[in-house]
Amino acid sequence: MSEMKEIRQGFYTGERPLFQGRDLKIYDTIFDEGESPLKESRNIELYGSMFKWKYPLWYAKNVLAKDCTWFEMGRAGVWYSDHIQVEDSAIEAPKNFRRCHDLTLRKVSIPNAAETLWSCDGVELTDVTAKGDYFAMNSQNMKIDHMTLYGNYSFDGVKNVEIRHSRLLSKDAFWNSENVTVYDSFISGEYLGWNAKNLTLINCTVESLQGMCYIDHLVMKNCRLLNTTLAFEYSTVEAEIIGKIDSVMNPSGGVIQADSIGELIIQADKVDPEKTRIICREGNGKGEGGN
Repeated sequence: MSEMKEIRQGFYTGERPLFQGRDLKIYDTIFDEGESPLKESRNIELYGSMFKWKYPLWYAKNVLAKDCTWFEMGRAGVWYSDHIQVEDSAIEAPKNFRRCHDLTLRKVSIPNAAETLWSCDGVELTDVTAKGDYFAMNSQNMKIDHMTLYGNYSFDGVKNVEIRHSRLLSKDAFWNSENVTVYDSFISGEYLGWNAKNLTLINCTVESLQGMCYIDHLVMKNCRLLNTTLAFEYSTVEAEIIGKIDSVMNPSGGVIQADSIGELIIQADKVDPEKTRIICREGNGKGEGGN
């Protein structure tokens, strides 16, 4: 690789000021009003720099951004780019990271994460906090650790995702997803996981109205369901629940274990009762109803 050229305390305006930039170390530099300052760039390192306008990194490859800031108008910041690493940074702008490959975020806050991280492949998130709806739609091959997410409709259509030690406050999370495993995490939000395939929750606490319905192969191990009602409708389930489940409705099949179930609704005209085994460890405390 060529020797890296250094830029220090630069101030750039206008469209494409560093278009097709190559082999640059950029320190304490401001990209102000003007679109696409680093479009089609290669081998770029950014330290302590700021993006104040739209589309700063499109069609870029091999980018490291550390201690950097995307201001609100730095929207749609990193699209169609590969091998991107962002550390210790603040991203105020929405709609960041779309159709990127090999993307790593570490110690990053995204307070306006609406429509962020769409259709990306090969994503690693560590110590990330994000707030916004439709986070990570249609992305795949993701590893997430210590994430806090505030925002509904997250992870819609994702594939091959592993999440650990995270807190997700998200209605309609994991809809239409495939091959998602969540470990040691807290999830709160209505209608969790609908239309998913191969959703696994291990050592998790869940709070959800009508959660885990319409799922093809749901696995729950050592989980707690708090204030979770009308669970598992039309889902195939292998669930080992610590404590009580408030209510279960019309599972399609499998095994559900809990200390007790407040209300068990199995309607023979909707599902085959013989396909689901219900085990209440306290021996009673489950009710049955339905038409």
